Amino acid sequence: MAHSGHIKHPRTIKSYVVRSGRMTPGQEKAYSDLWSLYGIAADEQILDFNQLFARQAPVILEIGFGMGDSLIEMAARHPDNNYLGIEVHRPGVGRLLGNINERALTNLRVMQFDAVEVLTKQIRDETLTAVYLFFPDPWHKTRHHKRRIVQDDFIQLIRKKLLIHGQFHMATDWEPYAVQMLETMSQAPGFKNCARDGQYIPRPEHRPITKFERRGERLGHGVWDILFEKTG
Repeated sequence: MAHSGHIKHPRTIKSYVVRSGRMTPGQEKAYSDLWSLYGIAADEQILDFNQLFARQAPVILEIGFGMGDSLIEMAARHPDNNYLGIEVHRPGVGRLLGNINERALTNLRVMQFDAVEVLTKQIRDETLTAVYLFFPDPWHKTRHHKRRIVQDDFIQLIRKKLLIHGQFHMATDWEPYAVQMLETMSQAPGFKNCARDGQYIPRPEHRPITKFERRGERLGHGVWDILFEKTG
């Protein structure tokens, strides 16, 4: 994996499988030309957000941004926030780099690595205003549920990195995973559900609707948004 630094992976269960998706020529060119401008190395160095973005502003992390379409929209719509996106799949990273450059955004940076490793080793405690996890791999089969990223240890790692009153926003189109997320988060120390009824929330303004989601809506598929706030 190019430009990803030298962090050694411990032998832990991964919540993703690195697919060998082919990059388009445009994605490949964006990756090679633009990584030095917008990419951040996974090299175990603690990130100084004020230096990275050349300003002090709220920092929002999106884990697993896919092709980056939602992330680019959020950064464009909310210029007062700084955004960091982490994704393991190279084609999505290439596409996002190209879009950042095309739209001349200065408030978005990209990492290509395991988000848990980055959170553990490169992000200071209590520095994130929000963490977004949209449509993570649901690992449908029961024997694979242990691979789902929303587990107790991961939740407490997020809690450490969030500022007090910081938010953890999840979304999924797989209802059994939504149920598990909600149950796990509801039992997690240091968080409270932002939904008044203790359930799900309507899609908030800050999460752009994707083409995939629109298609799902037409087919009658549901999407569940879950929003929790750090209380301590």
